Amino acid sequence: MANNGGPRKPLVAERRYPRGGKPGPKKTPPKKSAKPARKRPVRRHGLIVGLLLGLLRFFGSLLFKVTWRVFAVIALVLGSFVYYYYTQLPPLETLLDGRTRGSVTMLDRDNQVFAWRGETFGGQITAKNVSPYLREAVVATEDRRFYHHFGVSPRGIASAIRINLSEGRGPFSGNGGSTITQQVAKLLCLGVEYDPKKWKNEAEYETDCRSGGLTRKIKEIPYALAMEAKYTKNDILTIYLNRAYLGAGARGFEAAAQRYFGISAANVNPQQAAMLAGLLKAPTRYAPTNNLARSQARAGTVLALMHEQKFLTDAQYQEAVAHPATLSEAAQKRAGGYFADWVMDDIPPFLSSDTTEDVIVHTTLDQRVQAAAESALKDVFDNKVKDGSKAEAAIIVMSADGAVRAMVGGRESKVTGAFNRATMALRQPGSTFKPFVYAAAMDMGYTPDSIVQDTPLTLNIPGSGPWSPQNYERTYSGPITLTQALTHSVNVATVRLQEEVGRDAVRKVAEDFGFGHNLAKGPALGLGVSESTLIDMTGAYAGILNGGSSVRPYGLTDLRLKGDQTPIFTSGGGIGERVISEKAARELVYMMHSVVENGTGRRAKLNGYEVAGKTGTTQSARDAWFIGFTADYVTGVWMGNDNNKPLTGVTGGGLPAEIWHEVMTRVEQGQESKPLPMADPSEWRGQTQPYDGQTYDGQTYSSDGTVVSGWNAQNQPVQQQEPNIAEKIINDVLGAITGKR
Repeated sequence: MANNGGPRKPLVAERRYPRGGKPGPKKTPPKKSAKPARKRPVRRHGLIVGLLLGLLRFFGSLLFKVTWRVFAVIALVLGSFVYYYYTQLPPLETLLDGRTRGSVTMLDRDNQVFAWRGETFGGQITAKNVSPYLREAVVATEDRRFYHHFGVSPRGIASAIRINLSEGRGPFSGNGGSTITQQVAKLLCLGVEYDPKKWKNEAEYETDCRSGGLTRKIKEIPYALAMEAKYTKNDILTIYLNRAYLGAGARGFEAAAQRYFGISAANVNPQQAAMLAGLLKAPTRYAPTNNLARSQARAGTVLALMHEQKFLTDAQYQEAVAHPATLSEAAQKRAGGYFADWVMDDIPPFLSSDTTEDVIVHTTLDQRVQAAAESALKDVFDNKVKDGSKAEAAIIVMSADGAVRAMVGGRESKVTGAFNRATMALRQPGSTFKPFVYAAAMDMGYTPDSIVQDTPLTLNIPGSGPWSPQNYERTYSGPITLTQALTHSVNVATVRLQEEVGRDAVRKVAEDFGFGHNLAKGPALGLGVSESTLIDMTGAYAGILNGGSSVRPYGLTDLRLKGDQTPIFTSGGGIGERVISEKAARELVYMMHSVVENGTGRRAKLNGYEVAGKTGTTQSARDAWFIGFTADYVTGVWMGNDNNKPLTGVTGGGLPAEIWHEVMTRVEQGQESKPLPMADPSEWRGQTQPYDGQTYDGQTYSSDGTVVSGWNAQNQPVQQQEPNIAEKIINDVLGAITGKR
């Protein structure tokens, strides 16, 4: 073969093995990439753009580094607070009763609850044992995502901020977007206990705990997260159900269900559950005892939320809307507000207003009698008092031993903490004081037929000069019986009798019967110029009915701590010492019965029942009274103006007697008629015929039987006429001449 490319290289065989040894493993050459790496093309920018981009990259990197560090610090701080609160949270059972003070529950004479004072706690309940409707109503109303969040709802907070800003408020003013867990945190005051040195009262403490704002919201978050870590969702809801305030002194849903509906929270229906859940927004405003219609409207909103969130079927929703919740009978009555306040004032503060225990008080109140008194007063003012009248009235009904069965302290009966005119108002009793004058006389041996002169009287008062009492009719009736003097409320005869028996004797009888002290020293004492309260006056009349023994009006029968069977103390009231003899008391009842049958108290008559009583009207008609009794009850009625202005056209024998009649007609309805414990006239009357100047039953007769003084058949006073002197002389002369005298 020709060599065309120059000299050839020598042929050398390929070396198969390395020198000096056996062949080693074959080395695998490194794999080469199928495609070489593609280099990013370098972009070129202008100076300004490049500078800006560099700055953005720098600040972006810096911001990222700062941000994650800030978040890391926040997370660390938040975690520290959460851990701190977690370690401080107590066992669940200690958080269910959130009251710093106890409550007072009052029972009537039939052991039925009629009033509460303080914050009542119905007993511990759980989210599992309450009515499912109640649990669902609370969740639907307050926090529909309760079972799905971790204690704080960013969506809820953002929504609340948006609403607040749209309504012109600050971002954290108004709606707070709080979850149920956050609300529980507020109820627990973030673990801060009440300190009387820091807060003036519990109300100020709770206001501070529930204050809003950004600072409070920030504090709530770690506490809420700690609660979510410590307790289950049902535990948190259990705390809420037990601690929430729901108006009318009810703390917790069990107390509220009992207060408003008379049933347990385990048994409420959808409409009742909706009404209770609706109270959470504003307990006092929406309390059904405050405004039932407003509470029902709010419950309607809650029912709509429950239906929208599928907690109620269409049929259940329609049924609940068609039949809204109403109050129990006891809650509707709101009976005995004045009575309950009066009883509370009679209990030591450490067992009433300042109690740290739950106290049960058994009382003398009769809710049937209370309702009768309230309805009677309303009926008279609605139908017999002119529109716009500012006149007030008060009523006391008690048994003969002083046990108060009903009390109305003013025209607005369903109130708490109001001025009680039955126990607080000191007013002149006027002629209702007169029975004490006659009681003193009866106890000294006078009889209802004893004679007293109703003729002009002038007394010289040391330091004041002469004083002449006047009768209401400005007329005089001459010699009359004590019965007739009291029946027609004769002022002059009463003062004359008082002067005969002695003012000190009258004053002692009045005080011993419980009228009070600081009685007038002068002769006007017998006309009722000293001041007293309606309850003291009614109690004094109870002493007349019970046979002459004093009474101390009382409303409490015993007091015990909840759950205890042994009372801490019992009533300090009831019948006391004897004031006048039973004979004198029975004679006085007879005379007061005549007041109603024949005298100033005729409007108080009751068909089928014997009644005794006395009217009273003070100077210028500033006060008008009627106090009377049947065999069963003593009832006192007062009317007047709070500013002490005179009444218009009202006397004790008018509207007060009519109110008394309306009260007792209702009270005695269906009750057995019993005779009054009064004396029989045969016990003191002889057989003397009422002629030849004799006085019989208040009438003084001439020899031919003509009434010359006293009251005629029409019950009108017959004024004794002064004889004409000239006519008397002529008649005497003629008589001497003719031999006729």
